[in-house]
Amino acid sequence: MRTGAPWRDLPDEYGRWHTVYMRFSRWAKKGIWQRVADRIATDPDFEWVAIDSTIVRAHQHAAGAKGGSRIKR
Repeated sequence: MRTGAPWRDLPDEYGRWHTVYMRFSRWAKKGIWQRVADRIATDPDFEWVAIDSTIVRAHQHAAGAKGGSRIKR
């Protein structure tokens, strides 16, 4: 629920933000979102899994510098 995206920023094609929020909230209280997550977890369809550079990030120190720490005498 905490994505940092305000409800008021929903695209217009979803309808009024408050209506969408109320539906989301009711479904959360009824456990619908938990059932969806449980169903997805029990029957994963790996045919549609994709990993790309928007998901995978390199460590900040892997930014192309020459390798390793070397002790200079």
